[in-house]
Amino acid sequence: MKAAKVAAIIGAGPGLGFALAQRFAHAGMSIALAARDASRLDGLASACCGIVHAARPYVCDATEEAAVDGLFSLVEADLGAPQLVVYNAGAFVQRSVLDTSVEEFERCWRVGCLGGFLVGRAAARAMLSHIEQGGEGGTILFTGATASLRGSAGFHNLAVGKFGLRALAQSMARELGPRGIHVAHVVIDGRIGPAGGEASASTLDPAAIAEAYYQLHCQPRSAWTQELDLRPWSEKF
Repeated sequence: MKAAKVAAIIGAGPGLGFALAQRFAHAGMSIALAARDASRLDGLASACCGIVHAARPYVCDATEEAAVDGLFSLVEADLGAPQLVVYNAGAFVQRSVLDTSVEEFERCWRVGCLGGFLVGRAAARAMLSHIEQGGEGGTILFTGATASLRGSAGFHNLAVGKFGLRALAQSMARELGPRGIHVAHVVIDGRIGPAGGEASASTLDPAAIAEAYYQLHCQPRSAWTQELDLRPWSEKF
């Protein structure tokens, strides 16, 4: 029996992270759910296990190099090499630049950007090793935001990390695309609504976002998207 493909979601939570896990599980993939907060992972994994294949929780601080490398080793041992990796972690404190401490600024940057680098590097290494052994390539997706494109007043803690994450995705796409790895950055331009909640003209449905992520993974190599922006129809841009 052919082994299921594996998707890893770093920054898994009850909103977009859970919607991604459900969509990938419905596609027949085994799911690795990683986050710093262990308390919310077991329920998400259990819900996905009811769909198909395996879903396993992993506690991981994406800003720590050893933790990220250890995560990928565990996922490969438990489920297999991931063909789809999503970096969905983020940290944000809205505040005046005059009142922002160095510690706060650095923490937001570490989660918003450094973690993306550590996860992206580990994912690329795992995928390249799989390719060298005759396996298929893979997809690495980074979750961006409106702040990936512009820094608004009071949003520097978010924008600086998201700007860097976008640059990382561009550089990785240019380096890794010719080697069989699809790297894309998704700009979420608007507020994400609750999973399974009331549809709203002013928010993005997490299930609809998850569908877009999955379709990025399914794109043929002759027509890869590097950046995709998603927003509700009512959003001005």
